[in-house]
Amino acid sequence: MKTSISALAVAISALIASPQAAADDNASQSDFGGVGLMQMPNARFADYGTLSGLYYDNEEYRRLAVSLQLFPWLETTIRYNDIRPILYSANPDFSGDQTGKDKGLDVKLRLLEESYWLPQVAVGWRDLAGTGIFASEYLVASKRFGPLDVTLGLGWGYMGRRDNISNPFCEVSDTFCDREGGYSGRGGRFEVDKWFRGETSLFGGLQYQTPFDPLVLKAEYDGNDYSNERYLGQLEVDSAWNFGADYKVSDNWTLKLSYERGNTFMFGFSGEVDLNGLGQVKTANRRVPTPNTKSSLERAEGPEDTSTMRAMRSDLYRLAGLAVSEMQNDRTDYQSDDVDTLRVYAHQLYYRDSEQGIRQAARIADQRLSDNYKFLEIVEQHDQIQVNTTVVDLEKARTAIQRRDIDSTLEDAFTRTNTALEQREQTGFFEAQYQRSMPRLSVRPFLDQSFGNPENFYMYQAGLDLNASMWLTEGTFVHGTLSGNIITNFDDFNFLVDGYASPLPRVRTYIREYVTHSDIWVENLQLSHINQLAPNVYTSVYGGYLERMFGGVGTELLYRELDSNWAVGVDLNWVKQRDYDSHMGFLDYDTFTGHVTGYYQPSFLPRTLIKAAWGKFLAQDNGLQLNVEHKFKSGVIVGAYASKTNVSSEEYGEGSFSKGFYISFPIDLLQIEHSPNRGYIGWTPLTRDGGQMLNRGVQLFHATDLRSPFYKE
Repeated sequence: MKTSISALAVAISALIASPQAAADDNASQSDFGGVGLMQMPNARFADYGTLSGLYYDNEEYRRLAVSLQLFPWLETTIRYNDIRPILYSANPDFSGDQTGKDKGLDVKLRLLEESYWLPQVAVGWRDLAGTGIFASEYLVASKRFGPLDVTLGLGWGYMGRRDNISNPFCEVSDTFCDREGGYSGRGGRFEVDKWFRGETSLFGGLQYQTPFDPLVLKAEYDGNDYSNERYLGQLEVDSAWNFGADYKVSDNWTLKLSYERGNTFMFGFSGEVDLNGLGQVKTANRRVPTPNTKSSLERAEGPEDTSTMRAMRSDLYRLAGLAVSEMQNDRTDYQSDDVDTLRVYAHQLYYRDSEQGIRQAARIADQRLSDNYKFLEIVEQHDQIQVNTTVVDLEKARTAIQRRDIDSTLEDAFTRTNTALEQREQTGFFEAQYQRSMPRLSVRPFLDQSFGNPENFYMYQAGLDLNASMWLTEGTFVHGTLSGNIITNFDDFNFLVDGYASPLPRVRTYIREYVTHSDIWVENLQLSHINQLAPNVYTSVYGGYLERMFGGVGTELLYRELDSNWAVGVDLNWVKQRDYDSHMGFLDYDTFTGHVTGYYQPSFLPRTLIKAAWGKFLAQDNGLQLNVEHKFKSGVIVGAYASKTNVSSEEYGEGSFSKGFYISFPIDLLQIEHSPNRGYIGWTPLTRDGGQMLNRGVQLFHATDLRSPFYKE
């Protein structure tokens, strides 16, 4: 018999009328990933910035999930479901004995924070853009009473199959009374027409923090009766109640055990890491000597003291990480012959935080420059273009450094300003304006990976990249990457595109051929020229082998104001598909591709960048790619993108549209030295030809990151 709406109202009222206990503690992972009870979610969230991983196993399903607390009010989960009783494919030549796989995306939003009288309330979607096997929507409330956390919720779809309550939305519209049956199969669709429709179940549970701190006990009433499991039919259910225990073996790892459906034991574990608190203690000593000590630096007496100035240039590189290309003496009062400003053109090579290098430079100037100097101007460059100028008021800097005023800080002496393109009148010229560099070489490992493939669930290729670059003239440089394979199982791929019918040009689905045809290949090799046309306008022109699959020529224009929260760019490229059997050859396919891209950091989403690119993609389809990325305090960037073009879901194939996720992390999180370099890990559920962009090696927005602090609090 179904519960009436009035009974539901009484149950929720009981939650609302209860006093509040402690703040959110012991937010543990559910069986599906994401904070919850077991099969059912609750309204709790992990701490902001928590990245969690889950493995959970029983007779029918094995689950791997990764959850991220992207904002305090938003939880996202990516999950793979291993359906153990079935095979991936009936064709053993296609997938061997691999069991069935299904992937899903979950989202949970906090609607109301817990207060003294009110519970915490959340709404969520499970399997939001997957095949729909586990598709559910829910509205849930949680209230804490000391060590006891009580949860009550409504579930639709997979969570609502017990059908023990009338759908309250039926009273709004009859369209909510029925849910269209079946599964999308193709995946990747947001089936809005099914949300909060059809069968509805009341679910709930308890979570108890025992006096023994590592142990948490759980009990829940399940909203699913398991009567219609996709591929498995009806599962045996002896009880609607599930019971479980979480045991925290360390700050980061938790063991999980449960007894569910009255007949099934489940086990697993979860781990978590705080992306805000990641870091590595730096032991490298780059301290600037303090004043009036035996190790204090020799001061420059004036513009003519070139030897001390060259020593300062060395100090800026050694202690501040600034590779100086030019130093100039100048004066602010052109009625006077007295030099009072030292201007330095430099590129930061050591510190990830540019301001940290500026602070070091100010301390060096305090030691190296005589009191005649009033200002230090640091013009920061990237690839020989001037991005940002910081003017250091040396009198204020000396006051802070020498602690003449306890209220003064070194940052009070800094002023950011636009860099003037024209040369100001100068006196005293210390370094050549441009020095042709020797080739720069570096070696770094790479890891390409793919999940959920028919031949093998996890496929990988690990190898080394040899990177080389050399400046030919100011603003013009040649750069390239030679890649080599060390170990891979991509040779297991047996589904090649030759027999795969597709209405689109094969711009990305030849990936198997590119990966498996050679152990050494030219990843890219190109000539680039970048320039600054006006204080806020940057351009680039480039040509060569632009990426592993395409070569050609292109140009980009970027408008980006100093300290603005928006920018706009345009790129246009003619490209030709590279031959996967040859390092330098080409196939017949060529096309024009390009986009107008807007960049925006909304004030209501701090440390978040939204990028929208509209234009023509590699397969000659037209549309929009939306990219959203968030930067945590540690410097880790987590992003997701999706492309929707004029290619239909049927033409695109499985997945319906192009999408992916990525994590970019600072290298210095893993080492005791500072570094401005970053690593990258990407995940693409499926590679198809629609909505694919050119992977341009030189992108002006990234080259001008110092132009505006998109990720400042």
